[in-house]
Amino acid sequence: MKPDITCRADIEKIVREFYDKVRKDELIGFFFSDVVPVNWETHLPVMCSFWENVLFYTGEYEGNPIDAHRKIHLQYPTNAAHFQRWLQLFYEIIDASFSGPNADKMKGHSLAIANVMQQKITG
Repeated sequence: MKPDITCRADIEKIVREFYDKVRKDELIGFFFSDVVPVNWETHLPVMCSFWENVLFYTGEYEGNPIDAHRKIHLQYPTNAAHFQRWLQLFYEIIDASFSGPNADKMKGHSLAIANVMQQKITG
């Protein structure tokens, strides 16, 4: 049986593996290289703090993901297929190594986030 997500190190594993996969993805990878050249040394810790706050209520994340993604959408329009691919890859990474209430919570929040972003950004 796979362990559940219990600490920041688990989140860091998910985030690192997810973005490694995303960067190579034919459908959404270009968002992270061509549309917005991401500074990975900065971005990855922010994403880890975001998810750590979602799962464990640490209060360590400050940011506005809707505004950040709205700016990306203005540079290159996002659509439902982009969000679905993001979710598919995210679920695959979580499911490959983790199982349990926090893994389910992370997937549930990612679905809610994708739905809200789609609604607020693409209409």
